[in-house]
Amino acid sequence: MRKKVRSLLKWLDAGHKTCPKTQQTLVHTALTPNYVLKSLIALWCESNGIELPKKQGNCRTKKCGGSSLSDCDRTTIGALLDKLTSNDIEQQRAAAGELRLLGKRNADNRVCIAEAGAIPPLVDLLSSSDPRTQEHAVTTLLNLSINESNKGAIVNVGAIPDIVDVLKNGSMEARENAAATLFSLSFLDENKVQIGAAGAIPALIKLLCEGTPTGKKDVATAIFNLSIYQGNKAKAVKAGIVAPLIQFLKDAGGGMVDEALAIMAILASHHEGRVAIGQAEPIHILVKVIRTSSPRNRENAAAVLWSLCTGDPLQLKLAKEHGAEAALQELSENGTDRAKRKAGSILELLQRMEGVDNLQSS
Repeated sequence: MRKKVRSLLKWLDAGHKTCPKTQQTLVHTALTPNYVLKSLIALWCESNGIELPKKQGNCRTKKCGGSSLSDCDRTTIGALLDKLTSNDIEQQRAAAGELRLLGKRNADNRVCIAEAGAIPPLVDLLSSSDPRTQEHAVTTLLNLSINESNKGAIVNVGAIPDIVDVLKNGSMEARENAAATLFSLSFLDENKVQIGAAGAIPALIKLLCEGTPTGKKDVATAIFNLSIYQGNKAKAVKAGIVAPLIQFLKDAGGGMVDEALAIMAILASHHEGRVAIGQAEPIHILVKVIRTSSPRNRENAAAVLWSLCTGDPLQLKLAKEHGAEAALQELSENGTDRAKRKAGSILELLQRMEGVDNLQSS
């Protein structure tokens, strides 16, 4: 993977503006690390007892709490914590940057950085007037939050409002990493409530419209995860989530169709979400997705369509007018199990509607 990244950087440094594989013109040439994906991989490895590759070195290893840590890293963390709590902004910035790298390196460092007491001063630095220090602080908290115990420790020191403030007012990098941090923290159900109550959802939706391509995917994942909690669905609808989701569906080349449909499917289960989605008139787009998209997208589109059509004759009539019946018939035969169930249910509704129309016309 590193070799591929080096090759890609060499390609871009040579002035190329196209993908070396497909030759398609690149929308931009900025390489953005996917912190959420890295976090999920690390979390999976921790849960399954798999150690991520470590850098080679000659340092001896000792225990820090319940984990092992090299002498050099232990000494480094202690020294960095002293700098982190100093009044020198240059030292704070450098220390936060080093802790960011150490927290990214392995699971043992994440445990020991937290046990050394770094979380409270890192949270304090979220309000730093120095943008780079703020970026380092929020990204370090993101890396530390991969550890389940650290999630609780970060929330317990009252970090959520400060992370939301970075999400609203920080640099683009800081905002996107704040979104990724909130996503990581939201794995705990009780945190979904706190994050929603802290005003994160409108800020996430704003970033969903303004962020980088990679950042938008991370933000969408955070919104999806938060919306699992019923109370946050209404907040997302009120904050205007439906309009950008519809735009993502219309702009298939933007690469956000998967995320948009996943969020819409979960919002459509809520009354306010169902009403807002219906008002956006998405039926023709949903039918097109059911005809042409991936199995997962077809499943989510069918779930949204089912929510819209159940109990709403007008939406059901629009579905019929846009050719949903043929698309749903094919989906009922070749879709995923859930897609087949949704397609079958909508087809039954269409048949009942047709039967009523026949009676009325006879």
